Amino acid sequence: MKKDLGLYIHIPFCVKKCAYCDFLSWSGDKEQRVDYVRALEQEILSYKNFAEDYQVSTLYFGGGTPSVLEGELLERIMEAIRRTFQIEEKAEVTLEMNPGTALKEKLELYKKLGINRLSMGIQSVKNENLKLLGRIHTYEDFLESYCMAREAGFDNLSGDLISSLPGQTLAEWKEELEILMETPLEHVSVYQLIIEEGTEFYKKYGECEELLPDEETSREIYLWTGKYLKSRGFEQYEISNYAREGKQSAHNLRYWERKDYLGLGLGGASMIRNMRMSNTRDWDKYMAYCRDPGKIREEVEVLEESGQMEEFMFLGLRKTRGISKKEFRRTFGKDIDLVYEKTLEKYLKNGMLQESGDRIFLSEEGILLSNQVFADFLFDG
Repeated sequence: MKKDLGLYIHIPFCVKKCAYCDFLSWSGDKEQRVDYVRALEQEILSYKNFAEDYQVSTLYFGGGTPSVLEGELLERIMEAIRRTFQIEEKAEVTLEMNPGTALKEKLELYKKLGINRLSMGIQSVKNENLKLLGRIHTYEDFLESYCMAREAGFDNLSGDLISSLPGQTLAEWKEELEILMETPLEHVSVYQLIIEEGTEFYKKYGECEELLPDEETSREIYLWTGKYLKSRGFEQYEISNYAREGKQSAHNLRYWERKDYLGLGLGGASMIRNMRMSNTRDWDKYMAYCRDPGKIREEVEVLEESGQMEEFMFLGLRKTRGISKKEFRRTFGKDIDLVYEKTLEKYLKNGMLQESGDRIFLSEEGILLSNQVFADFLFDG
């Protein structure tokens, strides 16, 4: 019986770099895109022997902006994937799309290629905020691309938003979500703005925290978001993610549940049989050795049992359902109450964690201080 696998394909190109973005991405010309796809095809095909043991149930094109690729280039990537891997008939196939790059012909091609889920980088419904963020699209572009996607037959659309923007109030954020809900989506991701080093935002706001919403405002924004989206038919299933029934991101759940996934392309990260590794982020090295995965892999780490336990906890607790005590014992042959006795006692007592039957999960207050909780599940040394 073949083992289950997720595939992640990294497309590093975008129209232009957003002011807040620290992802591996840049604006590339057509010649560079063609060269990259040629190399990516070779890397994909090099996994032919490895792929014999696996069946792919989730496929995710991320970036960058995958929708910036010309249709024929995406078609070539999909052809290489299908030549190499067995794809489940009902596999979830997601493509990240910037509303400013949507074209009717592209959307129709996506459907033809088997893409059945679009993750749209909306980020804000207010044009002044989109300009601040350095986005190439307007809210009107999103509305147009949304209509085209529906007309092309997509019934699984996700939208990304960024909250806690400079100067943003709770009232302004409420208006954002209320406007967004006028355009029905199946899935919503809301990420609180983080000022990352090396970005335009870091130069502008890195030492000016007073220009950002204070902690209490960000807390109110987060709590209101969950309550409001629930009233509109969404269930929060992870710290930053909300979905209608049956529309959770199967690929992202794979990360939090520590299931195997293979990352292909520049910088692609993988987790296979408790071994974590990443492809090189160096363009020249990737282009030179794309046919030999062993030569482009970096940061290879085989996780010992302690590392596996740590990940089981801090990744699993990102889900609102939390983790299963039975699953912990089934995986490691040990009782979670003995391995993490003091940590569990501490957070169950102070209310950051809650327990219901077999499951342990973050409380509402625990979610707000999740990084602090996660840190305590790391073993010393």
